Amino acid sequence: MSTATATRPTMTAPTTNPAPLSPFHLAFPVHDLEAARRFYGELLGCPEGRSSPEWIDFNFYGHQIVAHLAPEACGNAGTNAVDGHGVPVRHFGIVLPMADWEAMAERLKALGTAFVIEPYIRFQGQPGEQATMFFLDPSGNAIEVKAFGDINRLFAK
Repeated sequence: MSTATATRPTMTAPTTNPAPLSPFHLAFPVHDLEAARRFYGELLGCPEGRSSPEWIDFNFYGHQIVAHLAPEACGNAGTNAVDGHGVPVRHFGIVLPMADWEAMAERLKALGTAFVIEPYIRFQGQPGEQATMFFLDPSGNAIEVKAFGDINRLFAK
């Protein structure tokens, strides 16, 4: 076994909700930084961090997401069928506690959010049962927000 293989960390399922995880960093393209600022900052409530004329970083539940001005890179990446729905292939999101997911779903509905997939419970009665919803940012980036009744089921088969 190589040294690189021997020292590679293994990923384990979280045991709390929300789980104590290291923050991730995600950069994605947007066609308009001001539209991104309104969507992520005002609609989703993500505090803004550093920015420049080409990018803005946001605190997405303790994770760093960065909207980069790249209009030519925006667009639809297609869908895959999951539980009878067309799930956007390229998407990112967050797993929230169920009460927070329910509150967000109600708030987004009240604000007239156009959902790609309306909030619902997916895989009912199965090990991976979860609440989910999908919507797009102004540049067409798909976001999934989900919740589990039991966070220990996050990777259940």
